[in-house]
Amino acid sequence: MGQVGQPRRVQEYDGELGAAVARAQDGDETAFAIAYRIVQPGLLGFLRGIVGDDAEDVASDAWLEIARDLGRFRGDGAGFRGWTATIARHRALDHLRRRRVRPQAGGTDQDVLDLAGPHNTHEQALESLSTEWALELIRGLPRDQAEAVLLRVVVGLDGPAAARVLGKRPGAVRTAAHRGLKRLARQLGIGGEAEEGVTDVASRTLGESK
Repeated sequence: MGQVGQPRRVQEYDGELGAAVARAQDGDETAFAIAYRIVQPGLLGFLRGIVGDDAEDVASDAWLEIARDLGRFRGDGAGFRGWTATIARHRALDHLRRRRVRPQAGGTDQDVLDLAGPHNTHEQALESLSTEWALELIRGLPRDQAEAVLLRVVVGLDGPAAARVLGKRPGAVRTAAHRGLKRLARQLGIGGEAEEGVTDVASRTLGESK
């Protein structure tokens, strides 16, 4: 099973993100807005995969906490992406507990992430998905697999960072993500083993969530 690198579009923005966060910590409100614009689409897509239509409300709560605790953050752009995902996930799980609703993607709390995925035919199928349908399919996965795919593809975290968000081992994260992608491929009626390349394709489908 090959490992897939962090989506290129995420890597391109992480330098800008890190610089914006550093300026925001010095009180630059414009820089905070830049950081928000870079992180919010992926964060919102991640939350949609967990809480569905309540994602915007949960994201608002998460950003209030992010703004409040910004001075405590230490790290670069990639680290900030993981830090905000951890906060958002906690707020999402709090929201589900308040509503006494389990995540729609039920399942074990196994470990998650560092995908492998189908290329060629799989790529064409992923590109044909609408964002909402894609998120709905992911929400139907077991929870550990859903969170793995969401963190990797939508938020753009690498395997170790996703594992830290979930408090899991990177190896178990790789397994869960691989299984999730294979399961999605089966649901789409696509056969064959997953290969490298799905991350960028799925990012184009899911990473632009509005």
